[in-house]
Amino acid sequence: MKIHLRPLVALFTLVGAASANERHARLARKHNYARDTTTSSMTPSTSTSSSTTSSGSAAVSGATTSVATASVPTTGPQTNTWGTTIPPLTQITSGMPSQPTLAVTATYPAGATPPISGAPVLPTPYVFQASSWPPQDQIAPTDSAEVSEWMQELNGFDIPDIPPTADGTCAGDPSAAADAADRGWWTCGGYTRDTDITACPDKLTWGVSFDDGPAFYTPQLLDYLSSINVTSTFFVVGSRVVERPQVLIEEYMTGHEIAVHTWSHRPLTMLTTEQVVAELGWTRKAIKDVLGVTPTLMRPPYGDIDDRVRAISLAMGMVPVIWTRTPSGATFDTNDWKVPGGVVNGSQSFATFQAILNNATTLDTGFIVLEHDLYPQTVDLAIGYTLPAALNFTPHLTMDSIGHCNDIPATNLYRESNQNTSFPYPNSTSGDSSVPSGSGGSTSTSTSKTGGSISALNADAIPMTVIGTAVLAVFGILLL
Repeated sequence: MKIHLRPLVALFTLVGAASANERHARLARKHNYARDTTTSSMTPSTSTSSSTTSSGSAAVSGATTSVATASVPTTGPQTNTWGTTIPPLTQITSGMPSQPTLAVTATYPAGATPPISGAPVLPTPYVFQASSWPPQDQIAPTDSAEVSEWMQELNGFDIPDIPPTADGTCAGDPSAAADAADRGWWTCGGYTRDTDITACPDKLTWGVSFDDGPAFYTPQLLDYLSSINVTSTFFVVGSRVVERPQVLIEEYMTGHEIAVHTWSHRPLTMLTTEQVVAELGWTRKAIKDVLGVTPTLMRPPYGDIDDRVRAISLAMGMVPVIWTRTPSGATFDTNDWKVPGGVVNGSQSFATFQAILNNATTLDTGFIVLEHDLYPQTVDLAIGYTLPAALNFTPHLTMDSIGHCNDIPATNLYRESNQNTSFPYPNSTSGDSSVPSGSGGSTSTSTSKTGGSISALNADAIPMTVIGTAVLAVFGILLL
């Protein structure tokens, strides 16, 4: 059983870059990417009541076109249903005062039944022990028994012999950038494969997602999403999961989708194969220790993925998800990460989002937008401006989580509950003894929205349909 990834046609060159991340309490600027200038003191615990924030990095924005008019005030303050005040857009800046944080709305005991049919009950409450985990926000080491076990999942799969990039950036590795089409390198050229999820199939459907948490201000976002009856996909970082497990539990138990976003938020193409396995494996383990389930979706930090990283991810049972890019090169990155980094203010970020809404009307499919729940500024933008703008937008938008908008049953989003042998694919070499070989179950009967065949893969190896789309995505995330 082998994965054969082959190049598709190139679209447009995006000169992207992604910096290595420092410990979340440090201030830094690397590779010309702004980092938040607020400091943080995050001690791993189950508490979510701290009002401090953390720093992070992000990637370049892409082209945008004309701006759509959205029916949402651009002056403030606005008062939300739970009593906090959202500042005017011009006051949402890197130096804005910290808002009070909220505790999780509810606690869920061990043995609680999750809203996923066939999923195991919640495990014993997670307790962080530093000795059991890699150092937070550092590239996960590869000299552990766990990584050796996870490496066995690659046995029998054809992992392309593509050398790591210098630093995950086009400018930092001109030779790799020149070979981007053959590499299938998203960062340099926007190359995607049929196995990448890059949109919702139905026109005017927004696949809502947030990256880099669970964070201190995520409970505010969860309250707002509940008030408007919208579910999201949360791409979580392992280093944050072990800090705030109760927030992750609330996300999962209230119906949101949980997916992998690596342990330390490094550009994956710059890492060795063993390091990529460690980054994905430790995050997957953190999620399972807290929730009892293993996600089948992942998002590469900065969108930095190539055919080697894709093959590793798929061999480990995770389908890559990136955000949308139009054929003309307009990217669906809100640039919200630039606000805590001091590069733009709230008004400028919201103008970018308005352009995204306008661009969305030109697509034949739906779309996926990049936003973050890591910072108070990005959460304020989401609950005070971008989400209300989408709710009031004309023409009407459908707002949905990424898995659901692609007609992927909720059970298939986690290996323990998956009843579909073709999603994400049959993996008989799983190193996880708690998950049956070939986990997930019977052939899918849903074919209408997962879009196209897996023509880029050996059909005998992966008899699945994920999504084929012409829209490409752009990257820009941050983390500590």
